[in-house]
Amino acid sequence: MPTPPPADVIELHTTDEVETRAEFDRRLATGSLAGLTVQGLRLDLDPAPDLTAVTVAGTLFVGCRFASREVGADLVRRGANVVPPFSGLPYPTQPSHLYTPDDLAAGFAEAGFEGMYDTRVYAHFRAHGGALPDVREALGQRLHDHGVDNALADATRAWLTAYGPQSVVGIMGGHAVPRGSVPYRMAAVLGWELARADRLVVTGGGPGVMEAANLGAYLAGRPAEELTAAIDLLAVAPDFTDHDRYTAAALRVRERFTPPPVPRQRGADLEWARTGGLAIPTWLYGHEPANLFAGRIAKYFSNAIREDTILRLARGGIVFAPGRAGTVQEVFQAATKTFYGTDGASGAYVFLDRAYWTRELPVESLLRPLLAASPFGDLSATIHLTDDVREAVRVLTAAA
Repeated sequence: MPTPPPADVIELHTTDEVETRAEFDRRLATGSLAGLTVQGLRLDLDPAPDLTAVTVAGTLFVGCRFASREVGADLVRRGANVVPPFSGLPYPTQPSHLYTPDDLAAGFAEAGFEGMYDTRVYAHFRAHGGALPDVREALGQRLHDHGVDNALADATRAWLTAYGPQSVVGIMGGHAVPRGSVPYRMAAVLGWELARADRLVVTGGGPGVMEAANLGAYLAGRPAEELTAAIDLLAVAPDFTDHDRYTAAALRVRERFTPPPVPRQRGADLEWARTGGLAIPTWLYGHEPANLFAGRIAKYFSNAIREDTILRLARGGIVFAPGRAGTVQEVFQAATKTFYGTDGASGAYVFLDRAYWTRELPVESLLRPLLAASPFGDLSATIHLTDDVREAVRVLTAAA
């Protein structure tokens, strides 16, 4: 009988990493960088550090820029390993932080959708083989995604320490749901309610249900009337295929509805989690405009890594709003993890729209007997069907 992987295989492993210039300068002042991993830093900017006398045996510099090639060569001669940024790439080969909406939207004001960072990276991705890149591009993408992995672990660590893994809730559903529609409004209210209940909302970072959930979390500190007003403004550009109008509407809402500051006693370092939550999209679906309402965005090239990451994080339960093949795939990918206990205990599986999930796509009829046969006992009680968003919230917040 299959069993969960050993704990040391799936638990987060940390190394001694340096990801900010302030931390680098502090370490440099000790005279030794030996054994450290220095990630994605601009060490070519003034004041450029003097590395000639520092110990660098076993130090890994990955994705860092130096004042000259000679600096990098000297580090190698003295025992360091240097993986420089790849030239000609529009994305960092070792990002040290997650993306923000402003990062992805950079360039829109000047050149529209085609000129924004997110679109330019997608164009490069398509021009270099898409999902089947050449070796050079593949290495650049893998380094980028590894950097996102590290940044995601860093960004979520404080939240998980404060609230535990059962406080992270995933929201899945159709990407084609129009803004302003009833399903969109339901997903937005769901994200709003969950964020107000101290749940970290995690989505796949696309349009439709995913955008709506992050929008609700983005405005969790505002009254419900403002959430309704924001959706009404977005509804003038309901279709994500109308890229420029769709993106412009999102940016207008962000400008008009700025979340209130998070009180210091609630953890200013978690402000991003309380004002939009987390989105985990992929450039495999880069034809879809960026979801600009998440607090932090872990955007990957690899869709497989992205999907597994969402499900691994969402230990507090998953909401499945109506969707098609992609959503159904996520249902059973999540069920596999729950069945075998791959990532530990799972939260509730909440299916919004009872008729949809029992008649149109009768997923429940297969999922319930499957989870009942888990080697960890009958887990079918984790399945809940409802038409009521607030009932969904009660189920997801009852035990965490």
